[in-house]
Amino acid sequence: MPSTTKKRGVQKPRMKQADPAGKPEHSPTLSPSGMLERIAATKADLPPTASRIADFISAHPAEVVHMSVTEVAERAGASEGSVVAFCQQLGARGFQQLKIALARDLVQPVQFIHEDLKRNDDVATVVEKIFQSNLQALQDTRKVVDSAKMAAAVKAIHQADRVEVYGIGSAAPVAEDANYRLLRIGIESKVVLDSHVQAISASLTGPHVAVLTISHSGSTHETIAATRLAKEAGATTICISNFGKSPIQRYCDIMLHTMAKETSFRTEAMTSRIAQLAIVDALVCCVALAKYDNAVATITKTFEVLSIKRA
Repeated sequence: MPSTTKKRGVQKPRMKQADPAGKPEHSPTLSPSGMLERIAATKADLPPTASRIADFISAHPAEVVHMSVTEVAERAGASEGSVVAFCQQLGARGFQQLKIALARDLVQPVQFIHEDLKRNDDVATVVEKIFQSNLQALQDTRKVVDSAKMAAAVKAIHQADRVEVYGIGSAAPVAEDANYRLLRIGIESKVVLDSHVQAISASLTGPHVAVLTISHSGSTHETIAATRLAKEAGATTICISNFGKSPIQRYCDIMLHTMAKETSFRTEAMTSRIAQLAIVDALVCCVALAKYDNAVATITKTFEVLSIKRA
């Protein structure tokens, strides 16, 4: 048995093992390529769980690009941690980087800008395609809006002494907009964009606080951690995230879904922000109407205050 173990160990030079600090040997500044080839080369030496993950990714690479780590784990009969560990063994920092690598293998380079564009599209065609994709995101999101969950979010915000809004990366501007809109209608609110401050602030919440987290993928480590800490502290957690299963859902009391055709290999969300802003608009309007007189009075007061800022 010892000799067999040694032999298997020798056969794994292509697998990138994580160092004691949890970082893969692969350079963190580069995204690995040829991911399907890497999986095929290491397949024979994988343990059962990693082998199932490899089989699923190899058989459905185009689907995996659009999936969350939760969905891949369920389809492969593995845990989320096992999926992430497998990605790191292949040389990626985690699941998101594996998806970027797969996308590079599968799609045309122009699709990193926008999936519907072609390299030779003229200006008029680009404008038409962008507007159509944004309109489609709004129409699709409208179909998945759950009025009961929206009402529950409105109730949670009104019952809270204050609201905290979290967002990272491309979700940060949406979080700032949500915070601004809540303040304008008289809701005690603050937005937290720094991941370290999010963790501290979330841990200091409680039953008197409602937390609104915005994350398209629902897989961003920072916002998952902040939402988890807030929930553990007793806060009511509300999440705006794209439709489908994601890790953040286990820490959310109320899920408000978008339905944006957003491929995760693009560096920045586009249609997702349009859908998120629509959900924020609907939520804020519902909150205002639930306390109509107070909201109107606050809007009037803040409008007068802001009038001195205008010429």
